[in-house]
Amino acid sequence: MPTTVAAPRTSDALRPVRITRGWSAHAEGSALIECGATRVLCTASVDEKVPPHRRGSGWVTAEYAMLPRATHTRGEREAARGRQSGRTQEIQRLIGRSLRAAFDLDALGERTIQLDCDVLQADGGTRCAAITGAWVAAHDAVQWLLAQKKIATSPLRAHVAAVSVGIAGGRPVLDLDYALDSTCATDMNVVMTDAGEFVEVQGTAEGAPFTHAQLLALLELAARGVRQLIDVQRRAIATPLP
Repeated sequence: MPTTVAAPRTSDALRPVRITRGWSAHAEGSALIECGATRVLCTASVDEKVPPHRRGSGWVTAEYAMLPRATHTRGEREAARGRQSGRTQEIQRLIGRSLRAAFDLDALGERTIQLDCDVLQADGGTRCAAITGAWVAAHDAVQWLLAQKKIATSPLRAHVAAVSVGIAGGRPVLDLDYALDSTCATDMNVVMTDAGEFVEVQGTAEGAPFTHAQLLALLELAARGVRQLIDVQRRAIATPLP
């Protein structure tokens, strides 16, 4: 019997993406996002208090962690070391900033939405998957607040999603998996809203410096990828919860 071989992914194509809502039975909002072999569980918890500096308004914040065997070799739990790595702190601050861009924090009221993004399996793009999945979890937490009549109108004002791009083999490539991410000449993470506005751009020349033309090409490629991811978010939230 002949074996069917899948066509290789083109440089401007996302990996297969799937978002499963309601993955956690206990959180006010949750979503499992799968981007290729990368899988991140995102939960949103509502806390009826805010940090002292946010009194009178709402707050959205995030924590990020990677399970010990999310990668090819076992990583030590950061709790066992007694401190978070600089990478973890940087990523969770990015997730928090990105999701706050989607909210009218005054309309949220004096409460916090705490996002927890746990990487179950990593194959590149975990921070981008976390941002994209966390938006869906946050959306469902807002729907819970509306259903509980804790708020009268939704404080969500935009979709937010993120994708990685890079220069690999001399050409722009969308949605880097680990193999591409570890060998590309340029690595960039781009966070955008559904209005096409940039929330954050993180770009580094890992090898040769990149040109202005390459930068523009990467940003355009990322914008197309984010639009597709936001379409996936929209389809996910249109699907009834289990």
